[in-house]
Amino acid sequence: MRAVQFEAFGDPSVLKLVEAPTPSAGDGSALVRVMAASINPSDVKNVAGAMRQTRLPRIPGRDFAGVVEAGPTEWLGAEVWGTGDGGFTRDGSHAELIAVPVASLRRKPKNLGFDEAASVGVNYMAAWCGLEAASLRSGETVLLIGAGGGVGAAAAQIARRIGARVIGADRRSPRPDAPALAIAEKLIIAAEDLPAEVKAATRGKGADVVFDLVGGVMFRSAVNSLARGGRLTEIAATGQREVSFDLLDFYHNESRLFGVDTLQYDLTASAKVLEALTPGFESGDYRAAPIAEICPLSEAQTAYRKVAAGAAGRIVLRPQE
Repeated sequence: MRAVQFEAFGDPSVLKLVEAPTPSAGDGSALVRVMAASINPSDVKNVAGAMRQTRLPRIPGRDFAGVVEAGPTEWLGAEVWGTGDGGFTRDGSHAELIAVPVASLRRKPKNLGFDEAASVGVNYMAAWCGLEAASLRSGETVLLIGAGGGVGAAAAQIARRIGARVIGADRRSPRPDAPALAIAEKLIIAAEDLPAEVKAATRGKGADVVFDLVGGVMFRSAVNSLARGGRLTEIAATGQREVSFDLLDFYHNESRLFGVDTLQYDLTASAKVLEALTPGFESGDYRAAPIAEICPLSEAQTAYRKVAAGAAGRIVLRPQE
């Protein structure tokens, strides 16, 4: 089969289009013909050597959608989607075929095409797991720091479906089609004092949940935006790994802090989240991120470079082309 592979860490130039052995569908496994596979920033970081668990040589790629080609009879021909730990200790989705555990197979939403289904995975995984960790409930207020990004867009839609009030914050105005613009009751742009603006928008209370999609440089602002008994979820450490905050204020406020790492979710664990997300897509409450470009495997190097440069929208590979 054709696949994108890297044998050394580095920039996208280390990616090569190769003829790789067809993976086998052994006991408990299925073989999926990949119709579409998106490129995540974490895929780029993986190729660069940022993921210490990765073993070489490796086929990268976490998100995919395709058709089951081999495996249990009841799954043959099924249109499925997936995300998880592909590309780290097991070969990923940037290939014509991928072997996955049968337990991870989930039918993609009927109203999503392969390209759309392949662009959902990591962003919605992070959003769902982050809000679930904080136990966001209907009627609560959630502050999304980094609301204009891919995870922010997914989190805004999930929060709306839950019945929460959404406040968004970002350093710049989101794209005109960003869900945060339509969903957030208030959008705070480039705030000099984010906690003060959040308190003003909540009549002095603060946010019940803060989902900090930036982390690091925004951590103190995130902590100080919490309501009494508020919950903060962190998924990143942009700008600085070590942070400080007033511990006395933290425990007097009865605040709680959660960390979420989607790299800890393998294909099977991720499939449970995709299953939970499916009704939201089929009802129209959720939509996949805009697709900026579709490329064949032969253009993987260029596609990876565009993701590394911050492409506006998802870039999807079509391995069958």
